[in-house]
Amino acid sequence: MGAVLNLNINGSPFHAGKIGARREMLSSRARDGECVIAYVNQVGGQDELVFDGGSMVLSADGTIVASAAQFVEELLVCDLALPLSKSVTAPQQSRGQIAEPLGDDAQIFAALVLGTRDYVQKNGFKEVVIGLSGGIDSALVAAVATQALGSEHVHGVAMPSRYSSPGSINDAELLARNLGIDIQTVSIEPAFSAYLAALKPSFADRQADLTEENLQSRVRGTTLMALSNKFGWMVLTTGNKSEIAVGYFTLYGDSVGGYAVIKDLFKTKVYEICAFFNQQSGRDLIPTAIINKAPSAELRPDQRDDQSLPPYDQLDPILELYVEDDLTAQQIVDLGYDSALVKRIARLVDMNEYKRRQGAPGVRISTKAFGKDRRLPITNKYSG
Repeated sequence: MGAVLNLNINGSPFHAGKIGARREMLSSRARDGECVIAYVNQVGGQDELVFDGGSMVLSADGTIVASAAQFVEELLVCDLALPLSKSVTAPQQSRGQIAEPLGDDAQIFAALVLGTRDYVQKNGFKEVVIGLSGGIDSALVAAVATQALGSEHVHGVAMPSRYSSPGSINDAELLARNLGIDIQTVSIEPAFSAYLAALKPSFADRQADLTEENLQSRVRGTTLMALSNKFGWMVLTTGNKSEIAVGYFTLYGDSVGGYAVIKDLFKTKVYEICAFFNQQSGRDLIPTAIINKAPSAELRPDQRDDQSLPPYDQLDPILELYVEDDLTAQQIVDLGYDSALVKRIARLVDMNEYKRRQGAPGVRISTKAFGKDRRLPITNKYSG
């Protein structure tokens, strides 16, 4: 007689844009098989993966007659009028609850929240701690954490040094107030100065360079891990995909922690999701000063990210082509991008694989995240 109902119990992980492709695929399968499909998808997070739910029922002509919401567990009930065989015309299906897919930015934010919540809680933690620099990355991580765990379970730490601007400290405090999380200030200056004094004989006749910048980051990492050990808080790291791709982060410094919430978001997408969060909230919970300021690690006087990296609106499209689309450097150049810039970026990506291997897992948003999706050797002599 042939099947008239196909029950598909699935665990389909999320990536941006997948819900549309999934619906088209299921609709095609229903028409091809001339049968009703009840597609049941898992909801929840497991390490890097987020399962977004969105279960649905499709009639034999490929029409969606019922669908569940994404990223939440719910019971979807749909009465089906099935024929006794394929030779009998199927009765008209009644339509049940139909939940429309979320917008692109809403899906990404929901995935970040669900992935963070499940990773923290399923691994036995109740609270998290975040280094709040007054920058946009830590602001978004704090926003996600409050949505995932509740503001009472999120702790911010400002760790100023001699190079921290008053504006950054004020922005971090305003963000904490807006989100309703506690914030404490632990100056790294005494520890940083002590390290410099201890290393002065070893560094004699050497000019200050990246070493001193990385030292500040590592003092901050040690501070966060001390608080984690003392109070049982998981440290959430704040690096984005652009920085992680080119190695613009410090091992055992700003990379320390248990979960890397935004590690699969390019910097330009971080700005978009922050704007979405503010719009959804109905007010600027992430202060506009944080969004509008020039990105800076504030590890030396008047430092800006674009002194070390290309502007993010130039960097991110090349990274997307090289990392996510697997194009070679030459193929990217053939698309019209500057040859020297492309080769520089490709080389930075290749030579920093060793740093990425030591990083925490984080929510997978794209079709190709660093880690299990992109398996390249650390030791190599090839060039992009």
